[in-house]
Amino acid sequence: MTRTRLAVAVLLLAGAAADYGAPALRAGAARVKITPPLPVWLSGYAARTHPANAVLMDLYAKALAIDDGRGGRVVIVTTDLIGLPREVSDEAARRLGARYGVKRSQILFNSSHTHTGPMIWPNLKVMLDLSDQEQRRLAEYSSALIDNLVKVAGDALGALTPARLSYGQGEAGFAINRRAARLHDLGKDAPAPVDHSVPVLRVEREDGSLLAVLFGYGCHNTTLTAEFYEISGDYAGFAQAAVERAHPGATALFLMLCGGDQNPNPRSSRELAERYGEELAGAVEEVMKRPMSRVKGPMRTAYESIELTFAPHSRKQFEEEAESKDVFRQRRARLMLADYDRGAPITSVAYPAQAIRLNGLTIVALGGEVVVDYALRLKREFPGEPLVVAGYSNVVMSYIPSRRVLDEGGYEAEDAMIYYGLPGRYTEDVEERVIGAAHRVLKKVRR
Repeated sequence: MTRTRLAVAVLLLAGAAADYGAPALRAGAARVKITPPLPVWLSGYAARTHPANAVLMDLYAKALAIDDGRGGRVVIVTTDLIGLPREVSDEAARRLGARYGVKRSQILFNSSHTHTGPMIWPNLKVMLDLSDQEQRRLAEYSSALIDNLVKVAGDALGALTPARLSYGQGEAGFAINRRAARLHDLGKDAPAPVDHSVPVLRVEREDGSLLAVLFGYGCHNTTLTAEFYEISGDYAGFAQAAVERAHPGATALFLMLCGGDQNPNPRSSRELAERYGEELAGAVEEVMKRPMSRVKGPMRTAYESIELTFAPHSRKQFEEEAESKDVFRQRRARLMLADYDRGAPITSVAYPAQAIRLNGLTIVALGGEVVVDYALRLKREFPGEPLVVAGYSNVVMSYIPSRRVLDEGGYEAEDAMIYYGLPGRYTEDVEERVIGAAHRVLKKVRR
């Protein structure tokens, strides 16, 4: 045997030995339609004046389950929705734990944040002045949604089959940092960070056919603006549909990343939503055409809940706000005064941070509408391996501004809290609290 052939043989044996030592992965995928009955109030824009009466595309909850054969498992559930309130995600996680024995750290919920999906009661209820009947219908949808989340996750776990996973990253350029333009209009200069990365996790069956593809992007699903009243998944819905058309029998799942301050540009037409969906799907296809890095077991998961605190506020502040001419401030003030009347004004909210790690890929999942600074910072601080930082995960309770965004002020820092029914801006340590939680869960899965 020549030296060259001997060297190749040694490398092949080393690779085989490494594969032999790695747990064999299994994966399963499932979907369930979650399009609400019509008519239904859409969420995301306070300017809407009537419910939706048409469906442009159906909405889905989809699940990808992965098991390493040694007790490590995760089920990732994506939804074509504005975001999940705690009342929905906590109950769905509780039922999944009771029924399938999965730990809270092994369940990841993520929402695409489409603004042409239904209101998920009781999230963002300050946006609308609803009748009792309308509230009941939305509450019934949220109750059915819990059932569907449990079903789709259970179906994916029940469909586990030997699988091969691989990872790659592409790029799509239609997201812009919307804060820069807003602050410029106020006479302020501001940086405009973006993250155009498109992470792609390919899941193949033993025969090499595509079982599922999980892909992400950090940009608001707001191509379809407030004048649109048809139910849809916006660009993310079009992207998933395009990938699935190209790969019959496969499930395409969209993971919303840190797009709290990112918008599609330009926007406000169905044609643009379709174009961005095709662009994103094209980026996914380009990644899958190239060599991708193998992702293997073992798998570790971690989950932590912390408290994010609000800046001090007073009853007098909301008594004055209740006299505002702004109806949204009036509604927020009534909620806050009711809390004061109960002797329990809101001083903090529970905040989830989660990490999932395989050999070759780590996902950090953060709650709320996380601005792009968090993704950029965590990827700088953990440069040694592929790291995907998702926002809009598990619970969407508010925007999550960075310290920079807090200092600049504006919608993501404070004004959006009105619509979430929260008392005001977070304290200045919000970024360090969130980053600290991310570091702790990452440390647990990297041991």
